[in-house]
Amino acid sequence: MQKMLITGARSGIMNAFLESIKNDYFIYLSVHTESELAYVKKKYKKEKNIACFKLDVTKEKDLEKVKKWDIDVLVSGASTGYGGSLLEIPLSFVRENYEVNVFGNLLLLQIVLKQMIQKGRGRVLLISSLASIFPMPFLGSYCATKASIRVIGTVLREELFLLNVNIPIILIEPGLYHTGFNQYMLNNKYDWMDQESFFKNQLENIQKLEKIPFQILEKKKMNSVVRTMQKALLDKHPSRIYRTPFFQALGAKMYQIFFQ
Repeated sequence: MQKMLITGARSGIMNAFLESIKNDYFIYLSVHTESELAYVKKKYKKEKNIACFKLDVTKEKDLEKVKKWDIDVLVSGASTGYGGSLLEIPLSFVRENYEVNVFGNLLLLQIVLKQMIQKGRGRVLLISSLASIFPMPFLGSYCATKASIRVIGTVLREELFLLNVNIPIILIEPGLYHTGFNQYMLNNKYDWMDQESFFKNQLENIQKLEKIPFQILEKKKMNSVVRTMQKALLDKHPSRIYRTPFFQALGAKMYQIFFQ
């Protein structure tokens, strides 16, 4: 039984994917906080092949745990998000977005890939987002981190090719799924933007309009993204990038062609 590490797997897309493959792998299920750890330990206490750990990818002490694990597949999904105008978002929020989404994930990749290179095999599913090619106003910090993840995946793939090792680096770019994460990003900017902001007189209209695409496009079920991730996991010759759902991916591609 191969061993898989999944980060950010308490809920949402990562947890839906875990549920779909949990009988086929030994899974290191990692979450961000002690309270999340207590939750998943209770949820999976009867599962013999799921080991639950607290893994904050920004903490070197937590990352030390990973060096002791023999990992065949990494699903790197740890992520956070803060909204707000790039004109005025506090840099502490931007830094946290980058510390988790970019630097933390890159540190984890470095640790796991060194192990995989020594074995000469492995597979990485690196979670980016359609937001990396279709950036949205007031979510610029998050979108920029996901664009960075896309670049990291592309460069790592080319570097590993030079080493002639069988370690596919596969980018997963989901669109809008209703996990609660999007709503968290949409709402948290109002904790500070309603106090002092260039946009303070427009906030009511912004709040109303920005919800519309999410209400229309968000997928309530995770089936399509889970199938896409399963395909990326099992394809003998995987594609470099898997995007889903189809029409959102098509729209992002058209935007990329005509507006970037």
